[in-house]
Amino acid sequence: MTSRGSGVVLVVDGANVVGARPDGWWKDRAGAARRLHEQLMTADVEGDIVLVLEGEAKSGVPTGRDGHVTVVHAPQDGDSEIVRQAHRAADAGRKVTVVTADRLLAARVAKAGPTVGPSWLLDRLG
Repeated sequence: MTSRGSGVVLVVDGANVVGARPDGWWKDRAGAARRLHEQLMTADVEGDIVLVLEGEAKSGVPTGRDGHVTVVHAPQDGDSEIVRQAHRAADAGRKVTVVTADRLLAARVAKAGPTVGPSWLLDRLG
């Protein structure tokens, strides 16, 4: 993973961020994931972004890197993949922040870095 001029990586709990907005996302999970990805492409955040998708949302955006955003499809549950991505980046010497409101997940990634809630990210998406 190359960075945008820093060792910073933001790991995004896609389901949690999408679920923070009552905009009908549950009717089209793939479309909601696609919209989030598009917004992340121009988000006002430092460093690289890893967007973790699970379930039906995975069909909205293919895996891989697109500019500074890398999309990862969770093979099972999203939380385990978020933990894996956060610790992998931290082990590589990156400064990690995880975006989630899930307190149990926040505890699981605490050694990798701090967490911020979805509203922090949504404020930067415009």
